[in-house]
Amino acid sequence: MAVDPTGADLKRLLAEETHPPGPCVMLNLLKFKEGGRADYNEYARRIEPFLDRVGGEIVYAGECSTTLVAPEGHDWDAVLLVRYPSRQAFSLMVADQEYQEITGLRSGALEEAVLQATIPWSH
Repeated sequence: MAVDPTGADLKRLLAEETHPPGPCVMLNLLKFKEGGRADYNEYARRIEPFLDRVGGEIVYAGECSTTLVAPEGHDWDAVLLVRYPSRQAFSLMVADQEYQEITGLRSGALEEAVLQATIPWSH
């Protein structure tokens, strides 16, 4: 299973931008490889300046606990919600050459992942 978005994924993310463009919260569901949590923690520490550059912020990070309803095999270790001011901001961050230097920590730490853009409900 892929754990990192491809260039085609990022193009699709930008093509499906909401109108008018607005904030995007990225849902991250994470399953760590054996011993991968330490590398992911290092990635999380090192991503902070990149989030700051694009105006992103961690909304929630936590361990997954009791599953009440889920399809077979949905067994995640952690969940992370990160808010970006726009999909463009997320795309700029992941395209940053310096950011690319730390992505190996994330990729190497994860056995499986879900990375999904969300759209706020209008009230």
